[in-house]
Amino acid sequence: MAVERVQQMSIEEFLAFAETSEEWYEYIDGELYPMTTPTFRHNIIGNNIAFSLRILLAGKNCQALAMGQGVRASETRFLIPDVCVVCEEPLLETDTRILLNPVLVGEVTSPTTVNIDRGAKRDYYFYMPSIEIYLVVDQHRLFVELHTRDGVGWRIDTYSNIDDELPLEALNCRLSLRDIYQNISFENDAASAASDPN
Repeated sequence: MAVERVQQMSIEEFLAFAETSEEWYEYIDGELYPMTTPTFRHNIIGNNIAFSLRILLAGKNCQALAMGQGVRASETRFLIPDVCVVCEEPLLETDTRILLNPVLVGEVTSPTTVNIDRGAKRDYYFYMPSIEIYLVVDQHRLFVELHTRDGVGWRIDTYSNIDDELPLEALNCRLSLRDIYQNISFENDAASAASDPN
């Protein structure tokens, strides 16, 4: 959700800043980016995913976290996914709250971030050896991209039916679109699209 560059910082300066800041920022190659305030719908979807994963992973020594958990994607990149899952013992950056070993990360797209979530940010997450699953979830239509690491790279599958279930192989569970989009209606979106001459 980073949309505006604020300033440049060293990694050490950023880590110290992030521990005391009340706002959320992402850090990419020396540049600090503020996080925009998510929409109500965005929050619902993110929390739906985290809540559903907590139920699915009960008893499996895994934790699902929604919004606000920073992860270190590389030596010079720190990101804040909308949802993440860590299994076994969480590894944290020394003296920080930044997670080093998520198994799953997910982003709920917005108009200003959809290209980033499906492009640069995806590539940053793919660089992390611990990540086995990357979710890209559309908040304005019923559509989810599931990226799964396999023996030769990454496989992408897409889902757009409310009865579809996402096979999260690394977590040995299935996440349904019905749970992801619980309490979400697309009627207003469809009406707006129909009235738009473009």
